[in-house]
Amino acid sequence: MTTMTDVKLFSGMASRYLAEKIVDFYGQPLGNVDIQKFSDGEMQANIIESVRGNYVFFIQSTFAPTDNIMELLLMIDAAKRASAGYITAVIPYYGYARQDRKDKPRVAIGAKLIANILSAAGVNRIVTMDLHADQIQGFFDIPVDHLKSEAIFMPYLEGEDTDNVVFASPDVGSTKRARAYAQHFGTGLVICDKYRKKANEVAEMTVIGDVDGKDVILIDDIVDTAGTLCKAATILREKGAKSVRAFITHPVLSGPAYERIEASDLTELVVTDTIPLRKKSSRIKVVSAAKLFARAVRNIHEQRSISALFVDKPKRDFAK
Repeated sequence: MTTMTDVKLFSGMASRYLAEKIVDFYGQPLGNVDIQKFSDGEMQANIIESVRGNYVFFIQSTFAPTDNIMELLLMIDAAKRASAGYITAVIPYYGYARQDRKDKPRVAIGAKLIANILSAAGVNRIVTMDLHADQIQGFFDIPVDHLKSEAIFMPYLEGEDTDNVVFASPDVGSTKRARAYAQHFGTGLVICDKYRKKANEVAEMTVIGDVDGKDVILIDDIVDTAGTLCKAATILREKGAKSVRAFITHPVLSGPAYERIEASDLTELVVTDTIPLRKKSSRIKVVSAAKLFARAVRNIHEQRSISALFVDKPKRDFAK
């Protein structure tokens, strides 16, 4: 029979801000791990306390730079060599997830490569949220707990009047996500169909559905340069939308993203804290995913069902 002392939670440097919130909800302090960086940029991970036979959780999103991935791999390897009993990588944002298929000749499938590397490092389980494509779970031959941001965003919206709301997908790929919200709240669904000439640049967009006089909420998993999101907001307003907001899980927000959002037709962008914001914006609100991840860690350790955390009827307290 396991006890609470059998659990050790550690954080990489990039996700410590989130890990501290997670352990607050969990009720146990972060373990002591020392990440040294040499003058040439090489890193070394040193776990300062015993993990022999323990349930060990490493919390680290793998957003840029790639040092964050390497740091996670080194911590996993250190725990494996220290005879940890069971190693779980808690990866709130799984980087390289957009490279999930060969969409043209001679390109890498980055999401599969990262899965292979994590498995080779010695991880026993993955916990993540809102993968860019659900099938990435199949890239692993170990358990993957794929949490959904609906458990955070839906309760957040339940306190609002949604009678005049329609949910929208900023591209065809996010239609399933937007539909889940439309079905949950009993509202309409709109799809923005985009065409790209090259990465991070939208050439053309068409709105499928009626938004005239409606309060539109865009749903997606990632906002990167915000080009698609801001263009969708502009077109929806041109089609007669009363207002446009967006609920997006992972705020990558690279390049001109902040400037685009400030100049856009979006009244609000709500994101989670899987990735830290580079700067504050009056239009961006952060809702923490810490409580959801803390509950997932507890259920894994206590060998309880993770499916209770998936959204059939979202738990309101995940949004607090």
